[in-house]
Order: sequence, then structure tokens, then C-alpha cells
Amino acid sequence: MSISVARAQTLPGGFVFLRDVDPTIIQDIRYAGSNNFVGRPLRGYGAGECVVKREVGLKLKAVQQELAGQKLSLKMFDCYRPARAVAEMVAWSRDGRETVAGKRYNPAFRKGDLFRLGYIAARSGHSSGAALDLTLVDLAADNAGRFDPARDYADCTAPVEMRAPEGSIDMGTGYDCADVKAHTAAPSVNPTQRRWRKRLVAAMARQGFVNYSKEWWHFSLPGAGGQAYDFPIPPRL
Repeated sequence: MSISVARAQTLPGGFVFLRDVDPTIIQDIRYAGSNNFVGRPLRGYGAGECVVKREVGLKLKAVQQELAGQKLSLKMFDCYRPARAVAEMVAWSRDGRETVAGKRYNPAFRKGDLFRLGYIAARSGHSSGAALDLTLVDLAADNAGRFDPARDYADCTAPVEMRAPEGSIDMGTGYDCADVKAHTAAPSVNPTQRRWRKRLVAAMARQGFVNYSKEWWHFSLPGAGGQAYDFPIPPRL
């Protein structure tokens, strides 16, 4: 994949802010802050905004409209990811330093093994604007829990009341959990968690999105991708 660099603080043709397509979709763009496996904002995330290809945004809007009648909402964790952020993830995985933040996300593996195991890639479909990380929110539930960087949370495979709060439906693991329990069809999750995963996959599939089997939260839209980009995510004006 070739990489196109856009230097201006605007979006290239074909890209949109998801808020401009559907402002009802909840956003918690995790790589724009410190609540992620690297433990800091990643390069290129100049704002916590979901940026996608226009076609992808319109299909997400259709998913959201279906969910609204069920008192549910999508919640976006990551959308377009600048190639420079992907490179930073690669460097992090190879630096040989295990951190508390990192082990919360990959409790069973050394981070140097995450490439071999398929949890980190040198080239990401996110950089094309056609891959997404997301979950479901029950709008009738109490979603007030907020991440506290000073707290010592349990790892991402722990029961929901012990791990870092995400303000979303319990899918059996936290977001970005590099563990076999995060595989979409993992037998180790309970029946309720399994039903929610299937419900998310089915809702996305009805609009053509395909799930990545090792990450229940990761979806892509075949045919909407293409080259990787490296423009920074600007604030939405």
C-alpha cells in the first residue's frame, strides 16, 4: 500500500468527520488520549474525532438508525488511523519494555509476540479510512463510569466490574484486548456476552461490514479501502 501525505489541516477528498454524517454515534477515540495500550496519545491524533471514508460513514449511519429503535448506539473507539500512528505502535511493540498499561491490554503475551499473533500489523486497514473499532452502548443503562488514570485496574480479561470502565455493553473483554478471550467466537465468554457479540456482528454485517475474527470490535468494509494515508486528524471546526 502506498502512503499519501496530506499536509494541510483539512480532510482529503472522500474523507468526512463522522459527526457530520451522524452526530448521534458516540465517540471515544482512544488513541487521542492516554487510555490505550501505549499509554499516551499517538502521533497524528490531533483531535479525538472519528474520520472515515464517506461511504463508510453513510453505512454506519444506517446501522445507527437500526439500533436506535432498540435503544442502542454505536460507540467508536478508532476510525481512520494515520500511518505515523501505526509506525508508533510498531516501534512500541519492539522496544522491549513491558509497562503496566501494556500488560493491562495483553496479560498473557509478551508485547514482542503481538505481531506474530496477529494483534498488531505493520500496515493497518485503518489508515485507508475503511476499518473501524467499535462497540455497542445500551442507552437505557448507567454509562457514567469514566477511566481514572490513577487507578490500578485489572487486566482486560477480568470481570467488567474490575477492569477499566468503557461506558458500553460488556462484551467479555475490554477494547484492544490482545487475548484469545477477545476472539469474536471465543468459547470462554458467557452466553450473554456471546449474544451481544453476535448482535453487533449481525448489525454491522447487514450493511456489508466484515468482522476480524481475533477482535470482536474490529470491522472493515470490503472495497472501500485502498491506499494508506498519513494526514493528521484535525479538530472539527
